[in-house]
Amino acid sequence: LRYRPATLDGLEHVETYELDAPPATCVFAAHLRAFGPVPDLVASGINPGLNTGRVTLHSGTVGAALEGAALGIPAIAASLELDNEDYLGYSETVDFSTAAHFVQKFARLLLEHRMPADVQVLKIDVPHNATPATPWHITSLAKYRYYFPEVRRNGSLQENGYIGGKQRLQPDAVAPGTDVHVLAIDRAVSVTPLSLI
Repeated sequence: LRYRPATLDGLEHVETYELDAPPATCVFAAHLRAFGPVPDLVASGINPGLNTGRVTLHSGTVGAALEGAALGIPAIAASLELDNEDYLGYSETVDFSTAAHFVQKFARLLLEHRMPADVQVLKIDVPHNATPATPWHITSLAKYRYYFPEVRRNGSLQENGYIGGKQRLQPDAVAPGTDVHVLAIDRAVSVTPLSLI
C-alpha cells in the first residue's frame, strides 16, 4: 500500500492510494479500511476498451465492481470504446472526459437512490465518439462475443507473446436492446444492470 498525493482536474492534494493487486483485491482492501473509511461507492474503471457481451465474464473492471457489490457497496463498472483495436495498454492520448461525465451522472444517482433489489452493479459502456449529449439506454448483457481475443507471438512457444484481439460485428447476430447493439450499432451509451443473484 502506498499513499500517493495527486492533483486531479485542478484539485490539489487529492488523497490517492496505490495497491499492487488485481482490481477486486483493491476493492476488498478498501472494504478492510486500508485507505480510510469504507467507501460509499465503487467506481471501477474507466477501462480503456469495452467490456461488452461475453467479454464481461473475464473483465477485471467488472470483477472489481462485483466485489464491491458483494460487500454491500453500490458499484459502477465503466469502459470506454477505443477508436482503434489496440486494447493492450493505457495511452495518454485517450480522452476519458465524456466517459467520466457518465460515470459521475450515474454515481450521483446511486448515491441518492437505492437500486432495485435484483441490481447490484451498473455496467457503463461509452462509444469513443460520444459526447455528454449522447443518449443512454438501459440494456441487457449480449450473448454475442464482440471482441475476439487471440494469442500473438512470433516464433515458438518459448518466445514472448501477448493476448490481443479484434472486434467483429455481425449486426444480424446482435439482439436489439443489448449492450453490444446499443453501443456498436445505435452508437449510444449502454447502461447494463448486473446482479449477483
